[in-house]
Amino acid sequence: MMKPLLTILFLLLAGLRPAVKTKNTSRWVVSENSMLTVNGSTNINRFSCVILRFPKTDTVLVSKDKADHIALSGTLNLEVKNFDCSSAMMTKQLLNTLQENRFPVLRIKFLSLKEIPSEGQNSFVKGDVEITLSGVVKRFEICYQINVKRDTIELIGQQAINFSDFHLIPPRKIGRLIQAKDQLVVAFFLKIERAG
Repeated sequence: MMKPLLTILFLLLAGLRPAVKTKNTSRWVVSENSMLTVNGSTNINRFSCVILRFPKTDTVLVSKDKADHIALSGTLNLEVKNFDCSSAMMTKQLLNTLQENRFPVLRIKFLSLKEIPSEGQNSFVKGDVEITLSGVVKRFEICYQINVKRDTIELIGQQAINFSDFHLIPPRKIGRLIQAKDQLVVAFFLKIERAG
């Protein structure tokens, strides 16, 4: 008699649990038309290093639950060796600074997005990312300009970071005569296209 009562009680309690929020998830592929630029300066002039080649295999998931909470998840894996500073010496110095031989991949992990605007709208939206560089992970809140088209989303933005955030010493050229400053501005144009 006790066993059937426990079974009925268990079923009643299970029925009282709140329903799990279902998520509406779509899959997006990072377009090779995307671009990441690192802008910095030295005690003499400015420099700019760019990655133009994005892996075709990286995907981003956009999920929205019934409460309209949006999660942007996925990781971009960018090869550090693809940085081009338009100067062989500066490119070499940057790759050495980023310890490319030990940490060949720069990772940008998407964590969240406050909202996604409607199609045809251009909006500024904040979202959280994790950047892994030279084995160090840092979290940043980035303000994106988002352009939504029929089957594409463009995320445009920039974020100031420091070499020292990642325990790195800014690159030097010709001894200590030319020294890069600690702060960099990472600017990106990320184009993602709906998969399937």
